Amino acid sequence: MKPPEAGYRVPEDSPRTRLDRFLASQLPEHSRSQIQAWIRRGAVLVNRVQVKSGHLVRPGDVIQLQITEPVPALQPQPENIPLKIIYEDNDLAVIEKPAGLVCHAGAGVRSGTLVNALLFHLGALQTGDAERPGIVHRLDKLTSGLMVVARNLETHRGLAGQFKRRRVTKEYLALVLGRPRLPAGTINLALGRDPADRKKISVRSRRRREAVSHYRVESNHGPCTLLRVRIETGRTHQIRVHLAQLGHPVVGDLLYGGNRFRSLADAGHREAIRDFDRHFLHAARLEFQHPRTGESLAFTSPLPPELQRLLELLS
Repeated sequence: MKPPEAGYRVPEDSPRTRLDRFLASQLPEHSRSQIQAWIRRGAVLVNRVQVKSGHLVRPGDVIQLQITEPVPALQPQPENIPLKIIYEDNDLAVIEKPAGLVCHAGAGVRSGTLVNALLFHLGALQTGDAERPGIVHRLDKLTSGLMVVARNLETHRGLAGQFKRRRVTKEYLALVLGRPRLPAGTINLALGRDPADRKKISVRSRRRREAVSHYRVESNHGPCTLLRVRIETGRTHQIRVHLAQLGHPVVGDLLYGGNRFRSLADAGHREAIRDFDRHFLHAARLEFQHPRTGESLAFTSPLPPELQRLLELLS
């Protein structure tokens, strides 16, 4: 892969944004992790000064890239991993990601990912990012459900634009502990990295971004409640953190308080939840506009058997 261009000037109408995010928008063929690596080693200057990835660039800033060597790309390989494809054409595919499958390679993960499965089932995905071909949005490892995958760069850019402009409808089914006080509501709490634990997302972060979730009660199941959640934004761990802040963490989500089941009075309910080994969070509905044809596409996905089984055990 050839080195990127030497410099950029931030447009006058550009909002203040992180340096790594700005460069990611200018260099779609390079992963954000690669861009962050350049910044860490001092190969990126803002107004001739070395800064960190989180530095907020302003309109008129001059960004210089001192990168002369070709950038080696990590090429994921096709792997025969079972994958349910519910729609595909020459531009995109809609798949059902099972719980337990990581979307793409990362720290300590180099194979056995959704990307490896996509390359096996769909063939080459020419979307610019050699490390994450096809990936437009993500689901957490222990979350299941619908995802749209781009098969070419034009489609990737079109879908990414729809996500950015909040034109994509995303609805999830989440089983939470307890009973929300209201049958429906909106959670509007900005989120960012927890200052005390980088693995967690928090409302206490100094650098938070807007996050909006709408929920309504679907049904009650013993000590738990099944919610339908529609998200306007797609922040990391958004639903999990928002529902925990509501006082009703997602069943199975030990990171954000899903272990409160230990105080349940019914031993059968405690045992059923204790033996449940994933998040009860499922991407159940996805609607977007086809980037090439303009057609509105909508898909739904039923609860996987293990989620349906837990509901029956609790009811």
